[in-house]
Amino acid sequence: MTPPDSAGGVDGGIAERPPVAERRLHPVTPLRRAWAPLAVLAGWAVHDPNGTQEQLTRLTGTMLLLGLAVLVPAAGLYGFLSWWFTHYAVTDSELRIRTGLLFRRTAHIRLERIQAVDVSRPLLARVAGVAKLRIDVVGADDKDELAFLGEREARDLRAELLARAAGFAPETAREVGEAPAHALLRVPPRELARSLVLTGATWGSLCAALVVPTVLWLTTHNLWTVLASALPLLGAAGASGVGRFVTEFDWTVSESPDGLRIDHGLLDRTHETVPPGRVQTVRIVEPLLWRRLGWVRVELAVAGSDNSVLIPVAPRAVAESVIARVLPGVTVPRDLSRVPRRARWCVPAWWRGHRLAVTGAVFAARSGLLCRRLSLVPHAKVQSVRLTQGPWERLWGLADVHVDTGADKTVTARLRDAEQAARLLDEQAERSRTGRRDALPDRWMTAD
Repeated sequence: MTPPDSAGGVDGGIAERPPVAERRLHPVTPLRRAWAPLAVLAGWAVHDPNGTQEQLTRLTGTMLLLGLAVLVPAAGLYGFLSWWFTHYAVTDSELRIRTGLLFRRTAHIRLERIQAVDVSRPLLARVAGVAKLRIDVVGADDKDELAFLGEREARDLRAELLARAAGFAPETAREVGEAPAHALLRVPPRELARSLVLTGATWGSLCAALVVPTVLWLTTHNLWTVLASALPLLGAAGASGVGRFVTEFDWTVSESPDGLRIDHGLLDRTHETVPPGRVQTVRIVEPLLWRRLGWVRVELAVAGSDNSVLIPVAPRAVAESVIARVLPGVTVPRDLSRVPRRARWCVPAWWRGHRLAVTGAVFAARSGLLCRRLSLVPHAKVQSVRLTQGPWERLWGLADVHVDTGADKTVTARLRDAEQAARLLDEQAERSRTGRRDALPDRWMTAD
């Protein structure tokens, strides 16, 4: 073999790149993964409780102790080996994650395909000083994750991945660090609690949890039947109220060069990112009891992402200022056209809630009478436009116009005049073509 020359190459060729250093997860990870064998046994016990009870009655105290003496070390060994055989590395072009004890799996995540990197810290993880990193990739249904990393390591790796996805050179990506953020909105806990109290879903779940068990008791006088119905209903009522309060506690929206950052959670803290240019639809939700206070809720549809809430509750003016950051150049339309009066024969009473506005930037359709929902779709995000007309609508000269987005969501302008709907179909198709042509590229931040 010819020795390499002074430049590090072979016979004056291109210099060989040093091997990529692989890293392991935090040493606390085996404790999390050791629960997997125990979870399998617990699932089997829940699936067949009678068989489990019969098996337990046959076991003596000595056999139980011996079983625990074998099961606990086996679970610990499984957790250790699964941690030992899990590695990750950041190369010039991708993030590699190798996992698997018996069946090996290697994920190659192209850096330019990364659209979001979220950091979550469950309660026990916060106590241990670790965090979970979730990588959202364009075109992938499931997120790859690294659980767990040290909190500092998770933040540094997130900043490096975002910088590399933005086009920074590998040697400078780590030096860039996490982009600075400017706070746009923080939801006070008192305002969040008041909004949940004024939400119809909370009262509906609570009333169902009180009325249904009472009716069952009066009709059956069976305590077990009452408990079997009351417990799930009470759990649903708690999830709709207390659960949302715990999840949306200390909700903060900040703006940074890599997008809008969302931090929230009372017990489990979550750090999410709304990728710029990936938002397909913005929906403004206005419940009936919120209107007098001027509050709204803002939801998102992001292509390939689970992010769905931008603002849990805020004054309308504040919410619209944040929407302007998500959709630059977009103003929430105020003047929305009504549907023809003959639409009442197709949808009695509720026909009044359907309205439409088309501006130079967005297709805006509103629905709902008690709880209004205004959906904003930028013309550049429209993938297809469809017109449908049922037999009853055709009789009254009405039609529906459907706008499909890249997040597999559809926004519908219902009960429009048939001739107007046909014109809207052609005009919207042209707006979508020109919008995509003039749209800015989806980038994280500038590397200039």
